[in-house]
Amino acid sequence: MKIVLIGNYELDGQESMQRFAALMDGGLRRAGHEVRNVVPRCVVGRIRPSSHGIGKWLGYIDKFAVFPRDLKAALRWADVAHICDHSNSFYTGYMKSIPHVVTCHDLLAVRSALGEIPQNRPSVSGRQLQRIISNGLKKAQHIVCVSEATRRDSLRIMNLPEKRVSRVYNSLNYPYSRMERREAEYRVRKFIVDPGHPFLLHVGGNHWYKNRLGVLRIFSLLRKLGVKKDLKLVLVGPPGTDEMREFIWKHAMREAIVELTKVCNEDLRALYSIAKVMIFPSLQEGFGWPIIEAQACGCPVLTSCRAPMDEVGGDAAIYVDPENPEPAAIILKKVLEREPGPHESSLRNVARFTESGMIDGYLSVYGKVQREHCASKAPPVQSAIQ
Repeated sequence: MKIVLIGNYELDGQESMQRFAALMDGGLRRAGHEVRNVVPRCVVGRIRPSSHGIGKWLGYIDKFAVFPRDLKAALRWADVAHICDHSNSFYTGYMKSIPHVVTCHDLLAVRSALGEIPQNRPSVSGRQLQRIISNGLKKAQHIVCVSEATRRDSLRIMNLPEKRVSRVYNSLNYPYSRMERREAEYRVRKFIVDPGHPFLLHVGGNHWYKNRLGVLRIFSLLRKLGVKKDLKLVLVGPPGTDEMREFIWKHAMREAIVELTKVCNEDLRALYSIAKVMIFPSLQEGFGWPIIEAQACGCPVLTSCRAPMDEVGGDAAIYVDPENPEPAAIILKKVLEREPGPHESSLRNVARFTESGMIDGYLSVYGKVQREHCASKAPPVQSAIQ
């Protein structure tokens, strides 16, 4: 099968979406299919590279005016087209003549534009963009969601029939597994983190739904409960916000916080393998890759008792209310006090998210949209005249 994957504009810096496209590319090739990965080229956007301000608007020229020509050429080659990020669903307008699929990772921005998420209010232009994205999704031949929670949102918001929306779980985007202790300690020491001292780990960005300030609140309350004084919190992701830095200073936690940026996969694997607990109290998610990354390395996970975190974490994770840090801190203290148990439940849960399972799921959908497309092009059967 010839499959064209439509990826993301590089200057938008959407690392997770780039990882997903690379995951699909590699998996489909290993399954024996021909793949072309096409993305909007940086032409006008090179004048002022940025995902904000004027740079963002220049990027729109590349995406809306320059890229369609490249896309049309790629579509003439392909048997199936796959838009890897629903944020690019406006390209479905060019796909009426080819079987196609859109992967929907979450509808947080769409829901925000509709007023469903008060803590995240987009601008006027942002709301307009989300209307364009929503219209593109409604026109898609088939939508694949990465979690059941996102599938339910898609059916509700887009008002689509169930037969046009499927669920295919993501797999790990890197072969995470528990690292041998000596190697993990060697890697962790690079970050001025003493592997002999206990530490908690958080992996995430500064988006509102990641609840990084909530992570700091839980850690601050945990320290007041009398845990070991040498316990540290390692934050992997972009530098903290001014609000986060003010909270750290106010609660005298500067010596207990370690911020790490641009951590490679193997170093992250080492951190997962040694951390006492990975804290992931997100307010919203589309999937939540860090949950299964940590579990694959044998690290206990404390996450939110909300979909899809409870869907992804299964019975191996520990669940808390992400907006109620005091009970979360008490639960976390109990987890830290008990002896580390076997990790079989984590490994059993991670086994649900394999590359082969993901690729097989998409190939099944590709076959479905091809059959539907052929049926729609077939001439009508005329009844015989008696």
